Amino acid sequence: MNEITYIICLPIFAGILLFLIPEKLKTIKGIFAAAIALYALYQSILVFNGQVGLYNLKELLGDSSICQLFPNSLNDVAKYITFNIDNLSQLIVLFVNIFAFLIILYSIVYISKEKKVFNYYSFFLITLGLSNGTALADNMLLLLVFWGALGFTLYKLIKGHDEESSATAKKTLIIVGASDGIMILGIVILWKITKTLNISEINLLTDNPLAIAAFIALLIGSFTKAGAFPFHSWVPDYAKDAPASSSAYLPASLDKLLGIYLMFRICNNMFIPNQWLTLIILSIGVITIITAVMMALVQHNYKRLLGFHAVSQVGYMVVGLGLGSMIGVAAGLFHMVNHALYKSGLLLSAGSVEYRTKKNNIDEVGGLSKTMPITFICALIFALSISGIPPLNGFASKWMIYQGIIDFGSGVGIANQLWIVWLGLAVLGSALTLASFIKFIGGTFLGKQKVEFKEIKEVPFLMWLPLVILALFCVCFGVFASNYIVPKLFMPITGEFSFIGIWHSTTVSVLILVSLLLGFIIYLIGNIKNFRTEDSFVGGGETMREDAHFATTGFYETIRNFGFLSKIYDKAEKRWFDIYDISKKIINWFSKGLQGAHTGVLPNYAIWIFAGLIIMLLILL
Repeated sequence: MNEITYIICLPIFAGILLFLIPEKLKTIKGIFAAAIALYALYQSILVFNGQVGLYNLKELLGDSSICQLFPNSLNDVAKYITFNIDNLSQLIVLFVNIFAFLIILYSIVYISKEKKVFNYYSFFLITLGLSNGTALADNMLLLLVFWGALGFTLYKLIKGHDEESSATAKKTLIIVGASDGIMILGIVILWKITKTLNISEINLLTDNPLAIAAFIALLIGSFTKAGAFPFHSWVPDYAKDAPASSSAYLPASLDKLLGIYLMFRICNNMFIPNQWLTLIILSIGVITIITAVMMALVQHNYKRLLGFHAVSQVGYMVVGLGLGSMIGVAAGLFHMVNHALYKSGLLLSAGSVEYRTKKNNIDEVGGLSKTMPITFICALIFALSISGIPPLNGFASKWMIYQGIIDFGSGVGIANQLWIVWLGLAVLGSALTLASFIKFIGGTFLGKQKVEFKEIKEVPFLMWLPLVILALFCVCFGVFASNYIVPKLFMPITGEFSFIGIWHSTTVSVLILVSLLLGFIIYLIGNIKNFRTEDSFVGGGETMREDAHFATTGFYETIRNFGFLSKIYDKAEKRWFDIYDISKKIINWFSKGLQGAHTGVLPNYAIWIFAGLIIMLLILL
C-alpha cells in the first residue's frame, strides 16, 4: 500500500520544501501546492477503492534498502507505526483530499493579495499530510503525534499580523493543546487497562471508573477538535480572524472530519458507552445546537456568524453518533460530510465577498447578487442546505437524524425516554438556522445595492470554480441520498438498515422539481402583463429616498433585546461561558494567591518547604 506513504509523506515533505522558496513567488508556490494536492487526491481515490486491512511500517517499506540496513530497529518501531484502512478511514481520507484540492485552488488567487500571510502553502500541505495520517493511524501514540502537530499548523494558518488575530491564534493553540494533554491522560489509562494502544484491539465496557475516565478524556479531545460545547469558543474567533480559506480548510472541513472520526472510534470501536454516558453525549449535542445557533442569530460579522454555525452543526453529528444505532451513526457521519461541503462553501463565499468589498459586516454590504451572481447562487444553495431545505444534502442527513431519534425512543434507558426532547431541540435548531441564514443571504446579497459596490465584479475563475463544485456536491448528495449516497458510502461503515417511514430522496426531488415547473408554467400562461410597479411603501405618502438603507440585522436585534435573553447575551459578550476565559480567570486568581505567599521573609519560605515535605511524606506513606 504505497498510497499510504504518498498521501502522508509527500504533502509533508513538499510543504517543508516550500519553506525554501521566497514569498514573492507566492503564486508559483500555490500552483506547486495545488499539483501536490491533486496527486494526493488521486492516491486517496486509490486508497478508497483499495483493499481494507492493517499495515505496519515494514509492510509499507517492503524490501527497500532501509529494511536491509536496520532490520532490528524496524521490528521495534513497526509495532507503533501501524495503519488501519477500513471503510471509515477510506471515506475520511477521500474527503480530506477533496477539500484540500478545492480550497488550494481557491487560495491561489485569494491568498495572492494577502501580503501579511507567510508560508501559507507550506503549512497547508503539512496539514494535509498530518490529516491523512490521523485518519489512518491505528496506534494511539502515532495518532497523537499527527493530532498534536495539527494543533500547531492550525495556529500557524491564522495570520497573526495584529493584536486581535494573534490573541485568537494563542487562544486556539491553548485550547487545542490543553485538550491534547487530556487525551494523553486518556491514552495512559487505556494502556493501564488493556496493555495495548492499537485502536483495532480495544473494546471496553464503561462499567468502571478507569474506563469511564479514559472515555471522557478521549471524548474531550474529539469534541475540542470538532468544536462541540463547551470546547467550541475558539471556532467563531478563528472564523472571524483567520483568512477565509484557512477557516474553510480547518474548522469547517478537516477538523470536523477528524473530530467526528475520532468520536466514532471512541463510541463505536474502543468503548461501549453506558446509558448515563449516552445521556451526557446527547445532552451536549442538543446544547451545542441551540446555544451556538442562538449566538449566530445576533452576529453582525458574517464570518463570525458562520463560525457559530460551524459549532451548531456539530451538535447534530454528536446526537447522531450518540444514538448508537446504525441509522443514527450513519446519519451523524453523513451530516459530517454534508457540513464540510456546505460550510466550507459558505466560508469561501464569505471570503469572495470580503475579497471584493473589503467589508466583513453584514450592515456594510448588500445587493451583491447582481454583481456577483455565481457567488450568490452558490451561497444560496449552501444556505438552503445547512438550513435543511429539501431536496439538498443538509435536509437528507437531518431527516435521517430525526428518524434515528424516533427509532431511539423505542429503547428503555433514561436517554431513550427523553427522545422527544432531543427531537424537539434538533428541529428547533434547524428552524433557527434558517432564520439566521435569511439574515446572511438577505443582508449580503439581496436588498438595495450600495453605490460603492456597483462597479465590482465576480471573483476570478479559480475562486468561483470550487464554489460551483461544492454546490453540485450539495445538490447531488441530497437528490441521490437514499438510493446511492447512503448505501454506497455509509452503510458499509455501519451495516445495512432500513429507513423509517416513507421517504425516497430522488422521488422527493422529482416532486419538488415538478411543482416548481408547474408553478412557472401557470405563471407564464397567466396574464403576466397585467401588473403594476410601485415605489416601496415606507409609511403614508412618503417616497423612498435613493440613499435609504434598512439594515437586515435590525430585525434580529429584537431577539438580542428580548427579556431574559438580553441578560444571557450580555453575559456571553463578556465571555462568561467561554471555557478559555473562565480558565484564565481561575489561573490568574490562583497565581495571585501564590504571589501573596511570596513575602520575601525567609522564615515563611522555611515553613512552606517544611509543610511541603510533610505532605510529600504523607503521600508516599
